[in-house]
Amino acid sequence: MCLMKRKYFECRMKKAFIISLFVLPACILVLVQCSEKSKPGLSAKEEKMLAIPDTSAIPHDTFGNAVRYGRELLINTAYYIGPEGINGRYTGNRMNCTNCHQDAGTKPFSFNLILSHSRYPQYRPREGKVLSLAERVNNCVERPHNGKPIPYDSKEMIAILSYLKWIYDQSGQDTAIRKGDQNLAITFPQRAADPEIGKMIYANRCARCHGENGEGKIAEGQKLYTYPPLWGNEGYQPGSSMHRVIKMARWLKANMPHDSATWKKPVLTDEEALDVAAFVNDDRIHPRPSPETFDYPRPADKAIDYGKGPFVDTFSAAQHKFGPYQPIIDYWKAKGWKPSY
Repeated sequence: MCLMKRKYFECRMKKAFIISLFVLPACILVLVQCSEKSKPGLSAKEEKMLAIPDTSAIPHDTFGNAVRYGRELLINTAYYIGPEGINGRYTGNRMNCTNCHQDAGTKPFSFNLILSHSRYPQYRPREGKVLSLAERVNNCVERPHNGKPIPYDSKEMIAILSYLKWIYDQSGQDTAIRKGDQNLAITFPQRAADPEIGKMIYANRCARCHGENGEGKIAEGQKLYTYPPLWGNEGYQPGSSMHRVIKMARWLKANMPHDSATWKKPVLTDEEALDVAAFVNDDRIHPRPSPETFDYPRPADKAIDYGKGPFVDTFSAAQHKFGPYQPIIDYWKAKGWKPSY
């Protein structure tokens, strides 16, 4: 009887082992699949919100020709309308719009332009008035490009506005939000951004493209930059968005170094991005073209990282320029004000 029981249990154990050979792998597979599904990723809606307009869909008609030329103007700005432009001489340096608005304004987290058509006319604190989209285009031509306004009825202005309308129409997005519309958020450290630390990071990661002295690299033919200058007479003016440390740092985090960083996998830490931006925008060591005005006629509208007074708070110009920024933000919020940066 005992022998029969032992054989019975041995038989049951063999069956259980055989079953486990098939069941366990299946269970493991299910667990792995569940694990893969639970990994954070982009939803279908988010993927759509990141979609870049397909330029092959530009119509082959008069409007489409304007759209294509508008895109060309953003990519090869200096070639067409730079100091030696073949179709006009409006920009005062040889930088291109796409140096900041990458991929002709369609790259996420890179001063994206896809919703710009829907957002103007818009009140602009820097000017203290409502600007049309055409005026905002000229704002960029005059500030970062150190140039003169493009006539509103010119072929060039109509082309740029046509392109901005087309990329907006193609996006099919709600005008309130688009993923990648703003630059990446950063966490502010307790210390100020340090130009000396930024100088070392710049030498290691940035100088190979932008030059040891921030002079950039000119493309063959000398009409435009492959890599834009970051300061000097060919650089952007004070008052440009890139001249603000927080503004530049958020852009740097998603886009630089250009051949290795992505918004999903930044190379620079938040502190490093702030330090590099502080070094590049340190007016004590880096000259740049003088603006006609230092902007923000209403101090209460001033971005907190704008380094020139007057200010509505008690913080110094140096702290507004380099930080630490969190005390300024906390002060503004305590007053019921909305800090912008």
